[in-house]
Amino acid sequence: MASTRTNPGTVPTMSIAKDERDNICDTLLELGPDQPTLCVGWTTHDMIAHLVLRERRPDAAAGIVVRPLSGHTSKVMAQMAEQPFEELVATFRGGPPLWSVFAIPVLGDRANMFELYVHHEDVRRAQPDWQPRPSDVAREDAMWDGLTNPVGRMMFRRCSVGVALRAAGRPDVVVKKGDPLVHIVGEPSEIALLAFGRATDKTHVVVQGTPDDIAKFESSPRGL
Repeated sequence: MASTRTNPGTVPTMSIAKDERDNICDTLLELGPDQPTLCVGWTTHDMIAHLVLRERRPDAAAGIVVRPLSGHTSKVMAQMAEQPFEELVATFRGGPPLWSVFAIPVLGDRANMFELYVHHEDVRRAQPDWQPRPSDVAREDAMWDGLTNPVGRMMFRRCSVGVALRAAGRPDVVVKKGDPLVHIVGEPSEIALLAFGRATDKTHVVVQGTPDDIAKFESSPRGL
C-alpha cells in the first residue's frame, strides 16, 4: 500500500494527483537513483530533483516554461540533485508546502495530474521490462476532461495539422482546427503522453490520417 505520510507544514494533494505522487515515489525507490527516464539526459535522480524544484523553488520553476530563464533552472536543479535521492523522494511524497500554488485544493490537483502521470510514465517506460498499467475508469475520465478543456487543447496548438481525439465510448473532440485533420485514437491517459510530446512509439495510440499528415503531426511540437 502506498504511503500517505505528510511532512509538517504541508498539505496532501487529492485523487488522481495524490495517487500518482505516491506511485511515482514508490517506483523511484524501487529503481534507485541511476536509472534512465524518457526525458533525454535525465536519470531517476534528476527526475525527482525536477519534481521537488517545481513545487518548492518558484524562482527556478519559471524556467521550465520560459526559455530565457532555463539557465537558472538548470543550475538550481543540478544543486538540488546533489541532495540524497531518498531525502528528495521523501520531501516530494510529503506534498507541496502550504505556500505553494500546488497546495491550493482543486487547483493544485488539476495542475499536478498530468505532470505526475506523464513523469511517472517517463520513469516506467524507460525500463526494459515495463508493462502497461491496468486501465482505471476514474483516471481515464479525469484525463479526458483535462485534454478536452481549453488548457488541454493548448497542448496541440503548434501542430501543423488539425487534430481530433477519439477514445472508446466518447464523442470525438477537435482540439486543433485545421485541414487536413488527423485523429488520435487511444485511451485518454495514452493520448495525454502524446499531448505532452512523448513519441508515438512510447505510447499505445494510433494516429489516423494520410502518411504525409501523420508525419507532419509527429514532427510538430506538442505540450505547453
